[in-house]
Amino acid sequence: MADNRTLPPPPPLSVVIPCLNEAERLPLLLADLQRWPAASELLLVDGGSTDRSVANAALAGARVLTSTPPCRGRQLATGADRAQHSWLLFLHADSRLPPDWAECVSQAISRAAHHADAMLGTAWFFRLRITPSTPARRLLERAVQLRSQLGQTPYGDQGLLMHRRLYDACGGFAPIPLMEDLDLVLRIGRRAHLQSLPCPISTDGRRWDRCGVWQRSWKNARLRRRWRRGEAPERLAVLYEN
Repeated sequence: MADNRTLPPPPPLSVVIPCLNEAERLPLLLADLQRWPAASELLLVDGGSTDRSVANAALAGARVLTSTPPCRGRQLATGADRAQHSWLLFLHADSRLPPDWAECVSQAISRAAHHADAMLGTAWFFRLRITPSTPARRLLERAVQLRSQLGQTPYGDQGLLMHRRLYDACGGFAPIPLMEDLDLVLRIGRRAHLQSLPCPISTDGRRWDRCGVWQRSWKNARLRRRWRRGEAPERLAVLYEN
């Protein structure tokens, strides 16, 4: 880590979190976000939760927005449209951030602030960590990092940090229920560089538990291929859930 004494204070940050029935995991993420040392704005965009997600977010001081029926792309776009600050951080509600996440993000922003082109030329993502840890998940994490860095295609569960000017220049999130992350990342990649932050983001491994790490990964790859060939995200979202 660089010496923070050489860096200016971090700017205000708008954090956008799409949510649907994440009352168990969400409070942990909201607690992690309290480490940001400057003014921050937490925007929880709820897709119609029937648990205590909304109540938990409100107790943590988040602005709660509603976007129903649930559609993650629309929820993310709604949050970005309502965000008040210039720096945007998009996170999934089941994510966890490490103790030094604020330092990592602050240093990335501070370096970009010294170069006007960097605010339009760079977006950042975290290194993926799947919990609880297993050998198969560790191997998958390494594959994800290679794909993200070499292929410039991080996904939404890795988080996404960017300046508002870059977000707007790329057209923002499309209001689609699946592939909204890849859709935006591909547009970002046409005009900017996607760079890994030097700290991990943890995501809940439950979706891999349903059918296994490699079966889930293979299914996701097939869905991405069908999307690239033009199949509707709405149709693919049904297949993803099933």
